[in-house]
Amino acid sequence: MKLPFALARRFVAGETLDAALPALGALLDDGLFVTLDLLGEHVADRDRAGAAADAYADLVGRLAGLRDERGVPADAVGISIKLSMLGQVIDRDLCEQNLREVLTSARDADLFVRLDMEGSDLTQSTLDLFEAVYPDFPDHVGPVLQAYLHRTDADVARMVELQARVRLCKGAYGEPASIAYQDMPTIRWHFRRLARTLLDDGRYPGIATHDDQLIEAVRQHVEQHDIDRDAFEFQMLYGLRPETQRQIVRDGYRMRVYVPYGTEWLPYYSRRLRERRENVTFILRNLVRA
Repeated sequence: MKLPFALARRFVAGETLDAALPALGALLDDGLFVTLDLLGEHVADRDRAGAAADAYADLVGRLAGLRDERGVPADAVGISIKLSMLGQVIDRDLCEQNLREVLTSARDADLFVRLDMEGSDLTQSTLDLFEAVYPDFPDHVGPVLQAYLHRTDADVARMVELQARVRLCKGAYGEPASIAYQDMPTIRWHFRRLARTLLDDGRYPGIATHDDQLIEAVRQHVEQHDIDRDAFEFQMLYGLRPETQRQIVRDGYRMRVYVPYGTEWLPYYSRRLRERRENVTFILRNLVRA
């Protein structure tokens, strides 16, 4: 597995936390915010779900120490978790119990936890679990919403009502036309509209995109409506457009980089290849060089 992971390293900071920490330090040094994502999904064993909760809680402590050691703002470091790692596909109560364990650690450390969104079969369950815990952790947890899903208009409205911190992305899973928009112009149109709603009425949204059209649309809306640049943040993935990430910071905006790590990198890596044609080109070029 050494050769495949060497290729995945463009998108995955390391197979262990210690291996990933240098990447975090470099990003923080350049003024970017970071969210660490321990890779894995769809755990089907109760003991493994409990072990994942323990690993997340330990990660919270390690990152809070790194944040305090470097003297960066409290919100500059966070974690992203998949509820299917915490037992979501096994038992709802088990998942909520594990999630509360993680969120208690995060609240004690003043560290934000993003609930990642997976395929549409888990969308409602993820939002139900979010709403169950949100009253007890309103400053330390928020969901991801995917612009290509038909349902996301209603979900954005609900999150605005709750004043929950939302991460808005296009969506990376293959979904049928019955529930998701399929063509990119339509997805962009809905993304722009949803982003405007979150910027105008939401609470510190994360605008997650590598798309220049959408980045420029957000910039124009912020400038035209005199929205404080500290009232939201752009977000991108580790390994994609690093110079653009730094340029956005130089332009006076906040930028958060999602940094994945762990041994279960293959599903994540495969999605990165499917999302963007240029990622395949990059891999092929490096295969030739090797």
